[in-house]
Amino acid sequence: MLAVQAVRAGGPEVLEVVELSTPEPGPGQIRIRNEAVGLNYIDTYQRSGLYPMKLPAVLGLEGAGVVDAVGEGVARFKVGDRAAYGNGPAGAYAQFHVVPAERAVRTPEGVSSRAAAAAMLKGMTAEFLLRRCYRVQAGQTILVHAAAGGVGSILAQWAKSLGAVVIGTAGSADKAALARTYGCDHVILYRDEDVAARVRELTGGKGVAVAYDGVGAETFEATLASLARRGTFVSFGNASGPVPPFAPLRLSQAGSLFFTRPTLFDYVATTEELDASAAALFAAIASGAVRIDIGQEFPLAETRRAHEALEGRATTGATLLIP
Repeated sequence: MLAVQAVRAGGPEVLEVVELSTPEPGPGQIRIRNEAVGLNYIDTYQRSGLYPMKLPAVLGLEGAGVVDAVGEGVARFKVGDRAAYGNGPAGAYAQFHVVPAERAVRTPEGVSSRAAAAAMLKGMTAEFLLRRCYRVQAGQTILVHAAAGGVGSILAQWAKSLGAVVIGTAGSADKAALARTYGCDHVILYRDEDVAARVRELTGGKGVAVAYDGVGAETFEATLASLARRGTFVSFGNASGPVPPFAPLRLSQAGSLFFTRPTLFDYVATTEELDASAAALFAAIASGAVRIDIGQEFPLAETRRAHEALEGRATTGATLLIP
């Protein structure tokens, strides 16, 4: 089968197209013939070495397609079922991927494999961030960085459907216009404006109840300065590099703030949590509260180019790799 692996830690140039033997599912596993694979920032973290893993390795944690083989003891799926996965194990950058049956979910009727592959990891991330990590309430004002991006676009839409006032940030006028279509009430051009000052202006000096920051180092100071007293800083990504070390006293000095660095894997640790998160996501899509925009697609063999586009902030919405 065709696959793409990182041969060592580094930039997009370490990604190589290879031919590998098609894997066989073991007990409790299923093999999915991928119809679409999701590209996510965590893939770039694993490729670069920020999140160390044993290399060489086939990357990718998210995909969707058709079950074409089942291992011993699997009752959750049968051959021919449509299935999607969004939290690994790594190995999705391939025509076929073997995953534990308990870590995949059925793709509902009416949801294409492309939409499922674009939605699973990013959508379940938005689900736990909004509903469990910090439970957003109607009437609250929140800050969503990179609101035209993969996770940000879903966060903004879902938060708006919950009744929140959404302030988004974007890097260009085009992305700002896109962020508004995702439900942002206000959009700040972070390259041209003082984000924290603008947030204070929009909130009458109070700041936001919660800020969702997947950008990292570049936005850390602005996010910290944008929070209301007892506000929550949710740092869920490092698109511009990891957040620098800081003294906990800063949280006290800024208004008894809360800071958390969550990961999806801890919020879908059990099959029951996975099923509930995916069900909530698919319900939000079915209701129209959340639309999944696929901004760009690349052939699997051009994964290196897809990584370059993602890290160059040249993408909007979700990015897919097509085997």
